[in-house]
Amino acid sequence: MTVSVFVGASVDGFIARPNDDLDFLPEGGGEPHGYDEFIASVDALVIGRKTFEKVLTFAAWPYGDKRVVVLSSRPVDLSAAVGGVVEQMAGPEAEIVSQLAATGAHHLYVDGGITIQRFLRAGLIQRLIITRVPVLIGDGVPLFGALPRDIRLRHVATRDYPSGLVQSEYHVDG
Repeated sequence: MTVSVFVGASVDGFIARPNDDLDFLPEGGGEPHGYDEFIASVDALVIGRKTFEKVLTFAAWPYGDKRVVVLSSRPVDLSAAVGGVVEQMAGPEAEIVSQLAATGAHHLYVDGGITIQRFLRAGLIQRLIITRVPVLIGDGVPLFGALPRDIRLRHVATRDYPSGLVQSEYHVDG
């Protein structure tokens, strides 16, 4: 099982504003920067409830027929994801990965601030693709939070794009 993160962040490290707004991100994702190829390689997405609720405000369901797992210990109204293949799970991150692997998933995409942080702390993420958006927003939802130990990363590649996006890929050592 490979567990990956593909995320956009302000240069000062925020993935959303304090009110969860994403208005600093390029309209429509901006120029092509590998997302389409990445999402095509994914078997399932794992997102938190807050990320799910934010995605529901988009004009259209962005994940097509990809399997989306919403993590929440409280009931979530999944029927609002019109056209989506959505289910809910709860429990320890390692258990969730095991359950998804048992159903045939090989590549998971983890998204959402708290969810990314929990999976990192649990040592379950192998690949990080972080696209820095050329803006400082000063405050918001941080990409990374407190960690119980250092997490060593091995740099794979950095690409820059005409719009000013800078994307770095890392593999998590260990």
